[in-house]
Amino acid sequence: MSFFHANQREALNQNLAELDGQINVSFEFFPPRSTEMEQTLWKSIDRLKVLKPNFVSVTYGANSGERDRTHSIIKDIKDKTGLVAAPHLTCIDASRDELRAIARDYWDNGIRHIVALRGDLPDNSQKPELYAEHLVELLKTEADFDISVAAYPEVHPEAKSAQADLINLKKKIEAGANRAITQFFFDVESYLRFRDRCVATGIDVEIVPGILPVSNFRQLERFAKLTNVRIPSWMNRMYEGLDDDPESRNLVGASIAMDMVKILSREGVKDFHFYTLNRSELTYAICHTLGVRPQ
Repeated sequence: MSFFHANQREALNQNLAELDGQINVSFEFFPPRSTEMEQTLWKSIDRLKVLKPNFVSVTYGANSGERDRTHSIIKDIKDKTGLVAAPHLTCIDASRDELRAIARDYWDNGIRHIVALRGDLPDNSQKPELYAEHLVELLKTEADFDISVAAYPEVHPEAKSAQADLINLKKKIEAGANRAITQFFFDVESYLRFRDRCVATGIDVEIVPGILPVSNFRQLERFAKLTNVRIPSWMNRMYEGLDDDPESRNLVGASIAMDMVKILSREGVKDFHFYTLNRSELTYAICHTLGVRPQ
């Protein structure tokens, strides 16, 4: 029995050794809404910056107050850490002239990477004037930005069909996007099938998987309903009985995320985007175990 377990450990260690230094990471944060949340954000950024991510992104709301916070945080991250800071930019509730002014301001402040999104539609809204493909075109007209766009392995909730969703992604790439970052997912096969369909459709940029380390399963269930993400039944079983046990939930979440990265890396994926929810603990531990360490 001990020999069997020793072989298992050796195989696991070999898998981890193969990953050492072979994957790249990026991290996503959101703008804080209080002084306490801002302290948490900077604590997380300081902890994760030593891992030398490809870039860090900051999400963007549909109201001017949250947009201003994103602009400020992005500039502070670049100035204080030297990291590549990528603001999310949406075209909902913003005119072309406003978007051009924002783009020029970012470029003038040394911001070269933007995550271009349509954004969430306000309640009872009409069909938007601009979509993400138009935003990509606008940004590329202003300057040679490095642009990431969103992709949905399990189909955008508003898409008419999976094929229509894929065609929309192709339009964003043809408009000048450099890569796509996926919505979070837990069914690895759904990502791999989606990547194959992208290739078959002529989408030739990298499809970076979005990884969400789950510390709060009940919160995840609410997120998943809004975003059309399927939660596999095995995840329900793994978190069962842990509602009042956050430490165990963290261990489960880290384990799931590490397994996903290991499987995807064997399928040729080298870049991973972590949705940190402004917390560094799980993401740092996962990266450390996968060989992404301070340099």
